[in-house]
Amino acid sequence: MPTPAYPPKPRPGDRIGVVSPSSGLPGQFPLPYELGLDRLANDFGLVPVEYPATRKPGSTPRERADDLHAAFADPTVKAVMASIGGDDQITVLPLLDRELIRAHPKPFFGFSDNTNLLAYLWNTGIVGYHGASVMCELGRPGAMDPLTAESLRAALFTSGTYELRPAERFRDVDGDWADPAALAVEPETRAGGGWSLHGPERVVEGRSWGGNLEILSWLLMADREIQSDLSAYDGCVLLLETSEDMPAAEEVFRILRNMGERDLLRRFPALLMARPKTWSFARPHGPEEAARYAREQREAVLRALAAYAPDTMAVFDVDFGHTDPQLVIPYGGTVRVDGPARRVTVTY
Repeated sequence: MPTPAYPPKPRPGDRIGVVSPSSGLPGQFPLPYELGLDRLANDFGLVPVEYPATRKPGSTPRERADDLHAAFADPTVKAVMASIGGDDQITVLPLLDRELIRAHPKPFFGFSDNTNLLAYLWNTGIVGYHGASVMCELGRPGAMDPLTAESLRAALFTSGTYELRPAERFRDVDGDWADPAALAVEPETRAGGGWSLHGPERVVEGRSWGGNLEILSWLLMADREIQSDLSAYDGCVLLLETSEDMPAAEEVFRILRNMGERDLLRRFPALLMARPKTWSFARPHGPEEAARYAREQREAVLRALAAYAPDTMAVFDVDFGHTDPQLVIPYGGTVRVDGPARRVTVTY
């Protein structure tokens, strides 16, 4: 397996492919999608390029694979960004042409179900970017969060180190994507509380791997895009985040336990655990319920680490994944976790 390498970066004025490798939600909720496209063009100076399945609900895995091939193969398209996540991108992976994508490396941005494609790119030798989707981060109500915009701009256009910093305030409650009034209003936020570190305090620097925990569990079950030689993950920094499905703490523990039983969890000397999503339309938690959910998830992670990876240093409530603001993390790129200094630095 080749070591993931950083693909060339776009410049303002370049074309960026906008794809829907999972769900065609842009066709169902055009308001945040159009807002995101507008910000890509006006705030970042990029020219969005759509594909046949980008706005098509119910597109087939073959249609989505064809869009990805077209976006990567087009020499005028300098980066690729997912419109949104979903829940069946794993069915697209077997249809992808690895040699075509390897021959045309480009920065790919996405998270959640796009963990599938990020893991695929990792194994193809291409650094991806965990974070930023058109509908969520770029289509945020009111305005993009400045921390998100700064991180995305650096990841898109620059190369070199970038220090992540905790959000002073964050948003957890979502608005109605079908309501134009909801998209015009700046959402309510609450105090962030900073990050917390557990385990041995040391300095760890390595390539990142991981992503959405539920998607990783599916990849492990299907034995897809998981290296047979687990030493490939030795010394890497593990990224983990949970989705708006809000898996129960016991389920989080069981997934991590299975990673431990597979002799995978101990490979990572450092873990960045994202701030969990604690509110959804199905479970509109109040502050106390939200705090309890987050606390129970953290306890589940610590229980698994104690059993299977006691030497792993963990940083909790890092602002990536299903949270707002959202920091972009290079996937397969270099991440440095300085425990004594309480600093996390990535290389874009």
